[in-house]
Amino acid sequence: MEGKMEDRMNIFFVSLGCDKNLVDSEYMLGLTKKAGYQLVSQEEEADIIVINTCCFIHDAKEESIETILLMAKYKETGRCKRLVVTGCLAQRYHDEIREEIPEVDIILGSSNYSDLVEAIEKSFAEPSVTMLRDLSYLPDLSDVDRVVTTGDYLAYLKIGEGCNKRCTYCIIPSIRGNYRSVPMERLVKEAEKLAEGGTKELILVAQETTVYGLDLYGKKMLPVLLKKLCQIEGLSWIRILYCYPEEITDELIEVMAQEEKICPYLDMPIQHCSDRILKAMGRKTNQAELVGMVKKLREKIPDITLRTTLISGFPGETEEDHEEMMNFVDEMEFDRLGVFTYSPEEGTKAARMEGQIAEEIKEKRRDEIMELQQEISYEKNQAMIGQTLCVLIEGYLYEDDIYIGRSRKDAPKVDGCVFVRSPEEIVSGTFVTVKITEANEYDLIGDVVYGNEFTE
Repeated sequence: MEGKMEDRMNIFFVSLGCDKNLVDSEYMLGLTKKAGYQLVSQEEEADIIVINTCCFIHDAKEESIETILLMAKYKETGRCKRLVVTGCLAQRYHDEIREEIPEVDIILGSSNYSDLVEAIEKSFAEPSVTMLRDLSYLPDLSDVDRVVTTGDYLAYLKIGEGCNKRCTYCIIPSIRGNYRSVPMERLVKEAEKLAEGGTKELILVAQETTVYGLDLYGKKMLPVLLKKLCQIEGLSWIRILYCYPEEITDELIEVMAQEEKICPYLDMPIQHCSDRILKAMGRKTNQAELVGMVKKLREKIPDITLRTTLISGFPGETEEDHEEMMNFVDEMEFDRLGVFTYSPEEGTKAARMEGQIAEEIKEKRRDEIMELQQEISYEKNQAMIGQTLCVLIEGYLYEDDIYIGRSRKDAPKVDGCVFVRSPEEIVSGTFVTVKITEANEYDLIGDVVYGNEFTE
């Protein structure tokens, strides 16, 4: 009889790591909902707990392990009967998880999220289940309705899986496989379905979006995909993340400049500016090319917002390299910038390099870059005072009697916010015109301008 219990079981999800992982989790939510499971928001109410893990860097790995151990306690104190671990940590450390955390019943690799329901059903006949697909596999869940967890107005569209780059500090290819593009017709169909469900902002993600289509169609097809997505009724903003600078084409820039729905925003992770360090990182660009690309983007799309990420304390990085990066950040004046301290990941080439740098030096260099960026960001935000922006409202802060939203310049979770004062109630997911009156290093504050609404 126990094998039939899953039809009425409660299931709880924890999604860790990146937005690409979140999309996988939303598909798993859709699968389990379709199979008759009841989705719950409290772990103590769950018969099955699913943890979609991350292990990109050391901190992410620690968070995943801590979360598994925390959820394992509900097998004693709650009603949990099956503990499921999936995603990157499960792919990379499946043997260790099985040996060291016996409370885990089901282990699914990073390409196995489509197998969740089968694995749960199988677990009622077997004491433990481990499923690991070949990393060339790309699940097709086009017949499953994703359970979007980011609000009706916002959704991520994962256009590819894996990565062909071999950066010396990164383990992604070994746990996610080589780059596999999702067929364009599937993406367009999914985007149409999301728009019908109320999605207004669609955010394109992959380990790298710029090489989309190269494996399927023999050439980069992101510009073509973008044009098709822009034709979908209901979508107002389309945002592109994770564009490697050396892969950005003139055709992509032209489409971004022409299509009004595409936010003039680009997340372009460059990681460093020193040619020597870039080469050691296995990056396929140099400082002159980076400067040239930033200049070209700003010339062709004058109102573009450029976001980047840097790594401080990579093996062999000298004080001179750090000073070079400080000067570069000062000169480039990126609109958005984040810095990670280098994390030596097991199995990577960089972890075996000589010249590993002490943690306190990495952190000191990171802090110095971020302090400089705060000054740049403050000046840019101060220049916004007096201007009007289209803002997508995302919530209301009762204690401050103010709404919170984002402009086309801001990606969710990584960029700042626009705090909006309004005498009238605004429903989340609504576009409003806001006149900026105040600004700090990261956020803007303004008032709704009624009678002058944006048409999005």
